[in-house]
Amino acid sequence: MNIESRQPKAAKVMGPFYQEIIAKDGDAPPVLKLEAGVPQTTEDIALDRFTSQDFFDLEMKKMWRKVWQYACRDEHLPEPGDYYVYDLGRHSIVLVRTESGVIKGYHNSCLHRGTKLKPSNSSGYSAKIQCPYHGWTWNLDGTLNEVPCAWEFPHLDYEKNRLPEVRVDVWNSLVFINMDLDAPPLLDYLEVLPEHCAAWDFTDWYVSVHARKELACNWKAAQEAFIEGYHGPMVHPQLSGSAAQQQHDIFGDHVSRDLVALGVKTRRGSVEVTEQQVLDGMLMGDRSLVDGERPKVPEGSTAREVMAKQMRDAYLTQFGIDLSGMSNSEVLDSIKYSLFPNLFIFTGISLRILYQYRPLGNDPDRCLFDILFMRPVPKDGVRPDPAPVTYVREHESYRDVPGMDPGFGLLFDQDTQIMRWQNEGNHATVKGAITYSNYMESRLRHLHNTLDKYLKA
Repeated sequence: MNIESRQPKAAKVMGPFYQEIIAKDGDAPPVLKLEAGVPQTTEDIALDRFTSQDFFDLEMKKMWRKVWQYACRDEHLPEPGDYYVYDLGRHSIVLVRTESGVIKGYHNSCLHRGTKLKPSNSSGYSAKIQCPYHGWTWNLDGTLNEVPCAWEFPHLDYEKNRLPEVRVDVWNSLVFINMDLDAPPLLDYLEVLPEHCAAWDFTDWYVSVHARKELACNWKAAQEAFIEGYHGPMVHPQLSGSAAQQQHDIFGDHVSRDLVALGVKTRRGSVEVTEQQVLDGMLMGDRSLVDGERPKVPEGSTAREVMAKQMRDAYLTQFGIDLSGMSNSEVLDSIKYSLFPNLFIFTGISLRILYQYRPLGNDPDRCLFDILFMRPVPKDGVRPDPAPVTYVREHESYRDVPGMDPGFGLLFDQDTQIMRWQNEGNHATVKGAITYSNYMESRLRHLHNTLDKYLKA
């Protein structure tokens, strides 16, 4: 399907299409030349999907217990005995690296009287899994090891009191869990992702920044703000003139993506910017890699060409990574895949990030938003520990997160500060429904279409 036929002609005033930009570059890989969409209806979406406790409870029962969801990276569990707790609503899963090197996941609840075995949002090392209340203890493989005062439990069947497991699998260094023991394999669930990401390996990268913020809104509303660029001129005025039109693709029930070219002059109303202004204002995942004053754009060149060269030089010097075989688009652009229900994976070099959105407790009006920036392991091969989580309160700034690029900090502040207003408006509504656009918000509608398939199953 040709993108020109899918995007409104008026979108041209927002900037050149992505395919036009990479065609001019002349070096994009085939996977970025793909354009995919599915026909969708245009009816309104009911707002009670974001506010209703009944709808939230149905999601928990029919969807969240049935899907593969990202829990952590394998670098969070490097050695036997390392554990990591993943919480989802009222569900809690403790992931452990066993003596054999396999990662297992267990429901985080003692089989004696239900106490959490490990605190929520915690990680660390533990040779055994021991309940902090009465001391019942399990081996890392889930077998019951010890019960204090065992003579009090002559009726206890040790074999039947193994810790209940969840499905666990790893793809591209990302650890996924599924509470449904009969779920299809992870690779089937990932649809086109393994094929598309064959050249984008995350293994030799580590988490350099990890920010977690509690938001006063539904988990779906939080992620919708990061799917579409329609809000850009209103919420991010600093990007006017230098943020190209997004391409949106839908590949299946679980996978979609958006592509945004960086370092490109765009047509956005009456705003006129120079190539130098575009270069000076470019947002990169880790500005420290190209720290200092941005170079000048030579006559006849573009901000995109200059920044691509600067990134290639920085990666070769600092990490010993030769990017000469990668296209400008792979080196610079925002290449963001969405994996249903709640993970965004940026696969580019300058932007290698994970976004994750999940319900907090049993409240449809609260959620957690995690941002993980990744950078390559240093060329000496010594892998740094993954960055600890920095908690950002609702009214605090991302710009205060250690290692956060100030430009991205401002961007995240702008995106998340609007969330409470949207949530309060959802509850104050008289209309009671949302009207999505045909193209720019097509993947928001796709999220709800896939969700409905789980709820109706």
